Amino acid sequence: MGEEKESANSPEHQEEVLHSKPDNTADDIKSYPYPLEAEDSCSTANSEPEEEYNVENLASNAVNESETKHEMNVIGHLEEIRSRIIKSGIVLLLATVLCTINADFLVNELLIGPLIRSSKTLVLQNLVPYGQLSLYLQVVLFSGFIISFPLLIWQIWLFVAPGLHEHERKAGRFSILFISLSFFTGIAFGYFVFLPVTLQFFATFGTPLIKNNISVQDYVSFFIGALLTAGLVFELPFISYILSKIGLLTPGFMKLYRKHAIVVLLIIAAIVTPSTDVVTQLVIGLPMILLYELSIMISAHVNRKKKTLIP
Repeated sequence: MGEEKESANSPEHQEEVLHSKPDNTADDIKSYPYPLEAEDSCSTANSEPEEEYNVENLASNAVNESETKHEMNVIGHLEEIRSRIIKSGIVLLLATVLCTINADFLVNELLIGPLIRSSKTLVLQNLVPYGQLSLYLQVVLFSGFIISFPLLIWQIWLFVAPGLHEHERKAGRFSILFISLSFFTGIAFGYFVFLPVTLQFFATFGTPLIKNNISVQDYVSFFIGALLTAGLVFELPFISYILSKIGLLTPGFMKLYRKHAIVVLLIIAAIVTPSTDVVTQLVIGLPMILLYELSIMISAHVNRKKKTLIP
């Protein structure tokens, strides 16, 4: 027994055992249904479409999200516009109600007053049954618009302000005050200067054999048109500020064509002013020339600030 154990543990016996074991590795590989390399290629081929599908899904999701955000932005802007329009309407309504309470004063003193003070020969007459009703409605609406003008501009500013930079918002607050002051200055100029001059000319022009009976509707249209025109003309400095801010207008350009601009402004004054008197035309033309000079100064100030900001 001892000899058998020793022979079993001998190196020669272990080497015989190793050589006598069957090599099943080749059989296992042959018995596998698919080659290993084919399996790897199949798995790689299957993973590539999955990756492409995931990329397409991510791209489509990104497009859908961008479209959703765009739609939300559009809806948000429309809601903001709706809100500002409603608030502006409320402001205008309240101002109109306030003017309606004082409608007789507005009609008798502010509307008809310049006509009476200009000449006693000018007489207003109503030619339609609803003439005075229409007169009162136009007066209170126009007066309400003038009173609420700064608040209406403020509502427009509140809609535009979120899309501006901080320094632009600071300049915008000044712009609202500047627009309002320019508009009110133009209204005052039209009421205290332009209307008396033109009405006095109408009263003295022509033969005394013809009575100057003026239709109420025509007078109201002339009154409102004159004041609105003056108010818009006095916005010329602000227009100069905006055009200079975006780079479309420079003080050099305005100085170069100053003579041409003065001639054009005097021609406009001659067209607007019904009188052929040079003094009367200068009463209208000189403020427009002064506004042009003020616009040059504003444009120069804006361009100086832009140069200091650029490194």
